[in-house]
Amino acid sequence: MTTSHTPTPKTATLYRMVMPKHTCPYGLKSKWLLQRNGFKVEDHHLTSKEETNTFKDKHEVKTTPQTFIEGERIGGYEALREKLTNYKNDPKATSYAPVLTIFAMCALIALAVSYMTTGVPVSLRTVELFAAFSMSVLAIQKLQDLESFSTMFLNYDLLAQRWVPYGYLYPFGEGIAAVLMIGGGIMGVIGAPIALIIGTIGTVSVFKAVYIEKRELKCACVGGNSNVPLGFISLTENLVMIAMGIWMPLKMYLI
Repeated sequence: MTTSHTPTPKTATLYRMVMPKHTCPYGLKSKWLLQRNGFKVEDHHLTSKEETNTFKDKHEVKTTPQTFIEGERIGGYEALREKLTNYKNDPKATSYAPVLTIFAMCALIALAVSYMTTGVPVSLRTVELFAAFSMSVLAIQKLQDLESFSTMFLNYDLLAQRWVPYGYLYPFGEGIAAVLMIGGGIMGVIGAPIALIIGTIGTVSVFKAVYIEKRELKCACVGGNSNVPLGFISLTENLVMIAMGIWMPLKMYLI
């Protein structure tokens, strides 16, 4: 007769702040991460500043939450995530994720708006809307911290290096051109020269910095605090603005 044994669940001990007016979000994430990975969590709440400070002094740590597995102190949420998932957050690592996420969402919005207004999800207007929505969201990203954007922009933009105010004006120009192009018709024609000018300057600047001078820079396309590398996607953004700047007036002529 064989006897089946239920495996003993792994146990982790978690200390986290749970106060009347504050529940530590990293503590909640640590508990969720442990449970998702099959741990039975001994959840200890630190319910006051005094209790929290006493815990920190006892274990010689500066922050909470703190997780212990089999008596070994793992550390805070990021240390726990690295141990359980092998994911290590490097704030200095470059990534295209921010700009690709913007493009993906703008594509979906363009499809939805196109279907709502014309009954056809994919058309030439869908492409126009995608480009204009992307420009508008990228402008918002830049305008969130105009000072940081202009500083990063000065690293490679040829006009901004010669006339600093252009670094401050650029996001407004991009945003205005985008809104006008979303409106379509004569509004799109008015916005076209703005997109054409800033797109052309941007294309030349990025091409010179990346493909001629071979410089490794961060792109200011999603704001001045991003880790998006300056390169193909940045060049594509500017080429799209050139294409829109040419197409919007040409469409009026053809129609």
